[in-house]
Amino acid sequence: MEAVVPQEITAELTQILSNLVLGDNEIRANAEKAVNDRLARTPELYLLALAQFAIAADTEVMRSFSLVLLRRLLFRPAPSQPHHHPSQPRLSLYDHLSSQTLTTLERLLLHSLSHEPSPSVRKKSVDTICDVAKQGMVRGRPWHALQAQTFTMTQQGAGGAGLRESAYRVFAGCPNLVMDLQTDAVLQVFQKGLQDNESIEVRHAALLASVAYLTAAEPAQLAQSLSLMYPILETIHTLSQSLSTPAPASDPAKSNHAHLTEFLTALTPLCSTNPSLFAPHLPALLSFMPQLILPAVDCGPTPTVGRPFPTARSAEGSFVFPLPGEAPSSTPEEEGENAGEDEEAEERAALRLAALEFMVSLGEAKPGMVRKVVGWVESCVRACLEGMGELEEDADLEVWLNEDPSSGSDNESNPALYEQSLDRLACALGGRSVLPPAFQYIPSMLVSYDWRQRHAGLMAIAAIGEGTGKVMQNELSKIVDLVTPMFKDAHPRVRFAACQCIGQLCTDLEEVIQEQYHAQLFPVLVSALEDPEPRVHSHAAAALINFCEGVERDTLLPYLDPIVERLLKLLNPEGDHAGVKRYVQEQAITTLAMVADASEATFAKHYPAIMPLLLSVLRNADGVEYQKLRIKAMECAGLIAIAVGKEVFRQDSNTLVELLIRIQKSPHDPSDTQLTHYLTATWAKMCQAMGEEFEPYLPVVMPQLLTTAGAKADISIYDESPETLEEKEGWEIIEMEGQTLGIRTSSLDDKCQAFETLVIYCSTLGSCFAPWLSQTLEITLPALKFYFHEGVREAAAMLVPMLLACGKQSGSLTPQMVSAIFHQVISCISTEHDSSFLSSLYKCFCDSLRLFGGPAALSPEYANGIMEATKRQLQAIADRRKSRSDRAGREGLSDEDGYDGVMGREEVAMMEEIEEYALQDMERMLEMFDANHPLLVAVSSVRDLGMWTGE
Repeated sequence: MEAVVPQEITAELTQILSNLVLGDNEIRANAEKAVNDRLARTPELYLLALAQFAIAADTEVMRSFSLVLLRRLLFRPAPSQPHHHPSQPRLSLYDHLSSQTLTTLERLLLHSLSHEPSPSVRKKSVDTICDVAKQGMVRGRPWHALQAQTFTMTQQGAGGAGLRESAYRVFAGCPNLVMDLQTDAVLQVFQKGLQDNESIEVRHAALLASVAYLTAAEPAQLAQSLSLMYPILETIHTLSQSLSTPAPASDPAKSNHAHLTEFLTALTPLCSTNPSLFAPHLPALLSFMPQLILPAVDCGPTPTVGRPFPTARSAEGSFVFPLPGEAPSSTPEEEGENAGEDEEAEERAALRLAALEFMVSLGEAKPGMVRKVVGWVESCVRACLEGMGELEEDADLEVWLNEDPSSGSDNESNPALYEQSLDRLACALGGRSVLPPAFQYIPSMLVSYDWRQRHAGLMAIAAIGEGTGKVMQNELSKIVDLVTPMFKDAHPRVRFAACQCIGQLCTDLEEVIQEQYHAQLFPVLVSALEDPEPRVHSHAAAALINFCEGVERDTLLPYLDPIVERLLKLLNPEGDHAGVKRYVQEQAITTLAMVADASEATFAKHYPAIMPLLLSVLRNADGVEYQKLRIKAMECAGLIAIAVGKEVFRQDSNTLVELLIRIQKSPHDPSDTQLTHYLTATWAKMCQAMGEEFEPYLPVVMPQLLTTAGAKADISIYDESPETLEEKEGWEIIEMEGQTLGIRTSSLDDKCQAFETLVIYCSTLGSCFAPWLSQTLEITLPALKFYFHEGVREAAAMLVPMLLACGKQSGSLTPQMVSAIFHQVISCISTEHDSSFLSSLYKCFCDSLRLFGGPAALSPEYANGIMEATKRQLQAIADRRKSRSDRAGREGLSDEDGYDGVMGREEVAMMEEIEEYALQDMERMLEMFDANHPLLVAVSSVRDLGMWTGE
């Protein structure tokens, strides 16, 4: 292709790009500076040179790198925008290019697409072209030449598979290219790709394009495209029937198992976005999908002439040579066979999970649809149970026993993924659908000779508890009888699973299981605290936390002494301390804290044995390795102080305060991200425990607390859309008022905790908090409009009346403070869009008004203001309810699935329930002014517009 930039520019760019890919940091930094410099001075010339280099470079690496760099540079903000207004999105380099330059750039990219010989580079070309096409369309610049060329490429004959694949990948990356074309023509092109006889990669690309098209299609267009589902699903069925045949010649490097995994992965997003498309095809899918999600029956390796009596390496319990301890003797051929078998096993495992994800995603998206297909749910449940039992052999038991559970390595294993799928299935489909098939297998699993099956049965009960809880309650007695004997199982992983099962059920069936079965469960959990294996007795302590969270104090008391006695042994064992696992001590402290919180004052008898241990930890555990132990000790000490009361705690209060001050003033390790959070929480607990005696320590804690509470949100503004941005850990990407924002979530959580702590200080200390009233009120009122974190706003709404009470009790309340409070609260009520927080604002207003002296004490300005704000909110709720009702009438309503693909019945009912709380708080406010206030009729009228309120 004829050069579009001078040769000297090309030569200079070649050198710059060569330096960019070098490993030397200094050379690469200079090259990056050179790129930025050239783009600042002559962006059009160098972007065109980069596009030309992507065609003319000698090596695949450099052509690929050029395309990636071009894609990144085109849409990053232009380097200099002196008159840019902060409220406007920053323009990119693409926006500064002339129409002629854009036309030339598009021509170069199209040449790369049609002439690039390397498949890997051509994929980079597709990615860049898709970005340019999408961004151009957003800016009102359609790319007709790309549309025409890609359609032409789909018609390439034999030998043109690479071009056909690239064309469909363009359609997948930019479906809007075909949205304005005649539907029949588009379907014909996609169907041709899905039925491509030469290349499985073309079929895969056509599947990606079809899914993108159906996802982006408008309802009318979608209705005309239903026929496309037949060739789409036929690709899956055809591949599923060819799993035993060799890989296709077009891609011999991949097996059909790997190809089918890719196809299912490509199709699964359509299950979530358009589940109804699959409804007519579910019986056909059920004819072959169960075979994909269930493990193949292994009849052992096939005998050959060379190996007439082969043995399966994984056959458990079989007698094979060499004997244990002898050196294995295998030929290179056998080693190659074994490696091939391992790879095939991994591919089969990946396919099972991909197929299960497809079936579970459909169930999540449209539960009522799959419930009607007999066998769908049963197959999924059985596949999950089978997969959960496929743990590693006992050879890895020592590794598991010695592993720190906080490493979380178990969470990424295949059995854990099957467990998560079962959990999702239960939450989506409920107990009536999932419990019967699950308990068709679980009882026999729990008595299996194979410890892995027993383990899987227990973990399955734990996994389905949340989703099936209402139905499970009816069978809880049988389940408890099944689980409790497993605490005495010979295998430590089964005993661990028993702890997990009971702990999870205590959360999912909170109060029910504790109230009805504490006599059976407390003894087995307490005895598990003495299990010989640290991982088991640590997990038993964790399960006790869940148990205590839903147990009545009187129920706990008979078991308090044996629990504390055993926890103290875990925390401070007799004899050699060298073998004590730190995670066991951390868990023991955490459980002691929860037990103290649940048993309240009764815990005082154990105070003398526990508090000195905790103070010792805080005094001596200074190393990095003790960070978690120290913060757990802080939390536990604070909870115990609250539980036993200030009379018992007074003897150690000064010591604990001094230790907390020392920790607060010590240099903080940057890696210890939790210390500040736990320190703030412990100071709050100290205030609750000490009451007004804590007032002298406010100067120690308040300055930093007010700084954190008053901190602005840490926000970055991006020019890209949220979909194209990678979320960084600790940051959340949101869209607000047309802008893409990145918000540092850790700073928001700190701000929320600061306000929650201020609520504790003010409510506990009352008038003693008066010296800090003015500063606190100054940061609290603006926080009512802190839209980045609901917790901050809720805490601020609780705090406002408390500050008013504090000022009134201490005599430090000024008219300016009162005026500021009512002005801000009424202003927030008038503009609030969140019905949940609207309820909190009305409570805040009513509590404040009551403290101030009732409606008679309120000025006419604010009395009229609150009524106008209430009228506005009533109108807004009425409009929302009418809109939902109209939508239900237009789209039809299913009792099981709600609005098809738009909004479910459950979601609408929840929204109306939240609105009902707001309406109730409005009523209470109006009745404060007048028991027969005219607006009370309006509230009733708005309530009547609800579709399910009160059902």
